Amino acid sequence: MTSISLYVDKKSIVHDVDFLTKLIYCCVFIVAPIITGAVILGTFSFLVSLILIISAGALKKLMPIAALSLFVLLSVIIIQSAFIQGYHDVLFTIGPVHFYREGLIHASSIVVRFLDILLAFSLIVLTTHPADMVETLQRKGLSHRIGYVILSVFQIIPQMAQTMKTISDAQRSRGLETEGNIFIRAKAFLPLIGPVVINSLIGTRERAMALEARAFSAEVKHTYFRDEPVYRYKTPVRLILLLLLIVSIAWRLL
Repeated sequence: MTSISLYVDKKSIVHDVDFLTKLIYCCVFIVAPIITGAVILGTFSFLVSLILIISAGALKKLMPIAALSLFVLLSVIIIQSAFIQGYHDVLFTIGPVHFYREGLIHASSIVVRFLDILLAFSLIVLTTHPADMVETLQRKGLSHRIGYVILSVFQIIPQMAQTMKTISDAQRSRGLETEGNIFIRAKAFLPLIGPVVINSLIGTRERAMALEARAFSAEVKHTYFRDEPVYRYKTPVRLILLLLLIVSIAWRLL
């Protein structure tokens, strides 16, 4: 069965870590480089996240996310290094455009922070089942209505992609040309938007009705279908992460 989330269902050390510990890791490895302002620490942080994602066998699912981010990163590099006023040290020139060393240094720090944030959050999303995330937060006091919204956010993009693939296959079987150059693909893409949006709205309504039929809005204590994941090393790992955060703050103050 095709998954409707970004979660990669595999067995690994990273998958065994509970959601709250991963969330603390994500916060520490994002905040610490920002506090210190050190590009080296940011580079170290996103490399650690990348290694953990690879060890979890989730690199294949990460590639589309990284590909979508590539355009943003290239735009940041070009704008910061060539079109921001106040720089003087020209590093190289392409036609009439000058690229400045100061701009590239600033752009590299932005790119490193972006990659750090992207990979830290990707580590959570790719190695933690969405239901585990939501149920863990609900056990800590989060409203089940907000939990459902969070769960829907994690599922909506993969679900729409799956719906688009199904509709595209159906239209291809009816003779619609969907493969070829970029213009043919764009022409084939436009008719897909309507059915995908309508199908998403219908699916949302059906899920809401199904939840209400199961007393989702009832003001009673809710039970959980899944057992709470237990990670036996969570205490020492969390203490180490908090220690890293304290060291980062101390480094900044000193």
